[in-house]
Amino acid sequence: MELGLQVGYWGLGLTADQQLQLVKDAESSGFDSVWAAEAYGSDTATVLAFLAAGTEKIKIGSAIFQMPARSPAMTAMTAATLDNISGGRMKLGIGSSGPQVAEGWHGQRFAHQLQRTREYVAIMRKALARERLEFKGEEYELPLPDGPGKALKLTIAPVQERIPIYIAAIGPKNTELVGEIADGLLPMFFSPEYVKETREILEAGAAKTGNGKKIDASFDIAPAVNVSIDEDEDSARDRMRPLIALYVGGMGSRKKNFYNAAMQRYGFEAEAKEIQDLYLDGKKDEAAAAIPAEMIDMVSLVGSKDKVRDRLDAYRDAGVGTLVCTPLDMTVEGRGKMIRDLAEMN
Repeated sequence: MELGLQVGYWGLGLTADQQLQLVKDAESSGFDSVWAAEAYGSDTATVLAFLAAGTEKIKIGSAIFQMPARSPAMTAMTAATLDNISGGRMKLGIGSSGPQVAEGWHGQRFAHQLQRTREYVAIMRKALARERLEFKGEEYELPLPDGPGKALKLTIAPVQERIPIYIAAIGPKNTELVGEIADGLLPMFFSPEYVKETREILEAGAAKTGNGKKIDASFDIAPAVNVSIDEDEDSARDRMRPLIALYVGGMGSRKKNFYNAAMQRYGFEAEAKEIQDLYLDGKKDEAAAAIPAEMIDMVSLVGSKDKVRDRLDAYRDAGVGTLVCTPLDMTVEGRGKMIRDLAEMN
């Protein structure tokens, strides 16, 4: 199992020099990749370009490029550029984001996401293969049929023969699509105890290709996991509470919250609903306090080094290819120590 470092949104209390130093520490410690995220603040591409320029061998991953923020051709251009800048180290992760960000920030309708994702990936693959971009689908048509558009092809070639494409997914239908069309899965709040169900869904998607695709070591299951290594287990869990409360309680509406639905599938139906009700009623602290310890432990790396080491084994045994870790600590020194500890334990 490889380790990845998720730097998340830009800064998180760090200067540019401190952020780069942590990534260099991860690189020298043997981490395989570094990943950056975006919501409605920092963008992923700029951060990855900065990190690529300051490192030598660590792979760079987008987790994620928001699909509503870019046309598929623009995402292919960005990935090809980053692959060139980094000397062939790009991992291309995309995701649909959520309705509040897609419609409220990017002005894009959040609809037909399965078909849109299918076509988005198909267009990116054509563009990255430097084929002339002609495509006719339900969501996209290139060139547009009623104007001066021309079928163009990418003018630069990626360094890699095939840039791996990852898709962020949580729900069963999205996960099945990932198994069919992608090279890797980027789940959040992933539980190794439920990997059998996840793998079965991925395999059902792979079977739809009809080309013998397998969900084996060549397919990268790369969950994002928050990390807090601390002998005081309660303190370690408490660092997780605001983040879990935000996603399970507030990342979406009562009708549509992918993270809340995931926790319900894990057996925390009543607890997930309570967390959401409290959070959406403005009782954020109470929502965080209502998160059971078992939920935190299932989707996080928390507690002593011995406990975290055992938990790493659980992810490894579940067939995780890349564990994308976010060290949660208020200091750069604390985050650096967690990076080194994880490398030593893995």
